[in-house]
Amino acid sequence: MINTWIYRTLTKQQIEIQKKLANELSISPILAQLLVQRDIFTFEDARSFFRPDLSDLHDPFLMADMQNAVDRLTIAMQKNEKILVYGDYDVDGTTSVSLVYKFLKRFYSNIEFYIPDRYTEGYGISVQGIDFAAANDFKLIIALDCGIKAIEKVKYASEKGVDFIICDHHTPDATLPPAVAVLDPKRDDCNYPYKHLSGCGVGFKLMQAFAITNNIDFVELTPLLDLLALSIASDIVPITGENRILAFFGLKQINSNPSVGLKGILDVCGLGDREITISDIVFKIGPRINASGRMKQASEVVELLVSGDHTFAKEKSDTINDYNNDRKDLDKYITDEAIALIGSDDRYKARKSIVVHKADWHKGVIGIVASRLTEEFYKPTIVLANSNGLASGSARSVPGFDIYKAIDSCRDLLETFGGHMYAAGLSMKEENILLFTERFEKYVSENILENQTYPQIDIDAVLQFNDITPKFFRVLKQFAPFGPGNMKPIFASKKVLDFGTSRLVGKEQEHLKLELIDTSSENVMNGIAFRMHEYNAHLKALNPLDICYTLEENNFNGNTTIQLMIRDIKIDQV
Repeated sequence: MINTWIYRTLTKQQIEIQKKLANELSISPILAQLLVQRDIFTFEDARSFFRPDLSDLHDPFLMADMQNAVDRLTIAMQKNEKILVYGDYDVDGTTSVSLVYKFLKRFYSNIEFYIPDRYTEGYGISVQGIDFAAANDFKLIIALDCGIKAIEKVKYASEKGVDFIICDHHTPDATLPPAVAVLDPKRDDCNYPYKHLSGCGVGFKLMQAFAITNNIDFVELTPLLDLLALSIASDIVPITGENRILAFFGLKQINSNPSVGLKGILDVCGLGDREITISDIVFKIGPRINASGRMKQASEVVELLVSGDHTFAKEKSDTINDYNNDRKDLDKYITDEAIALIGSDDRYKARKSIVVHKADWHKGVIGIVASRLTEEFYKPTIVLANSNGLASGSARSVPGFDIYKAIDSCRDLLETFGGHMYAAGLSMKEENILLFTERFEKYVSENILENQTYPQIDIDAVLQFNDITPKFFRVLKQFAPFGPGNMKPIFASKKVLDFGTSRLVGKEQEHLKLELIDTSSENVMNGIAFRMHEYNAHLKALNPLDICYTLEENNFNGNTTIQLMIRDIKIDQV
């Protein structure tokens, strides 16, 4: 699929701000341009961006119902009531449970955790979970990363003498569950300044409020920030504002003193001796944590993340790594099968969306399959499989299109649904699939914008190779941590040429190892272009290319160099 390059530009007013920032900060105009593109307009804005500070976190009591939540938690401890920490089976849910459980366990022993089974209980608060709590005399459930729509379940729990504190970050309906407290910054009546916390982030704010109330120093919370960084990265929430601060210090914790359980995962990922980034969490650590809930029981992950036993951590990490290997085989098989199904049905060619269903697909990997199909066909996609008498599925979207709203427009056909702008879960009776498919397609086709129907790459700035100095790269690294809302800058360079030493690499000679020059200097820039072997002949004929790329640090044999990570190549780009 051909990418369209979109060059980001500044207005006249923004150009004036860019010049002022470049002067005040003694940085290149290009770096100042990157700041302006991120809505950083003043020296003070830049200071906060480059120097995150935990003192800038918001007061947790600004969140609606926070005082109610702390009061109920305090009463439970005073009465020695049993507390159950309950959470979803994905990375955000398991890190949430691990964080809250680990912190409260230090001060209170009458506490356990519970992760629902993906296959027998499904997503969110389950009747089985409530029955377990009631049968074992738990009086309070702290629900994390779920529960915002569990109105009937919370009523059922109340009838059994079980109270709920809900800590969620998904979009709520107009009516909230009748819990003791519902913590969700997306509530219409919540004045909390930052709306994009992860589920683990909401749980962290509850612990922060608990610590303030009980005169516990904030420093006691900082060892838990490694878990929070995992949730922020894996749940693809914006890394802006408060999330940026939490992710920054969470990464510092991971790199300086990770918990015993997390260290076990880092080791099986082969990351034990290098600096961990958000990208490492998204592509290596997160999938392994998720694999436990997809293939077996997510409670195993919590057992690992709260453990202080190095031997147990190694054994459990190895087991979870095996789950991940099995998961990769399974999701590849189902993805190939889904692509074949779509290819055999001509109706998909004209449609703006994809809804694909097969009863026996493994429910644990259909979210990954939906992501792969979205990448393959560049359309909002829903993948459904049968589970517990219903067709249950996962939805993934393309940049800019709100798939949650699209699903909400069909809510009368659904049994359950919930999620975000770019990812959601849903279930329906099997006989509703056909009508849902048509209604969903109608909404998508009427609401998706033209520029959301094809892949595009946003180019932050055009560089000449003489712009890429050691100082430029040092400052650029301080833009991290990268993620939604602060993506790693993508640069373009025009009419670059082979230095004469570029070559094909890889088992099947499918990658390009580049050594390039341009007309701005004698700098030779190294680069790697994965799966772009088709440009080799053009390059070797000394023809110019336009490239877009990110700048990476390459460490080899003790030498550190700047490397171009090629995102796309165009010939004769104007």
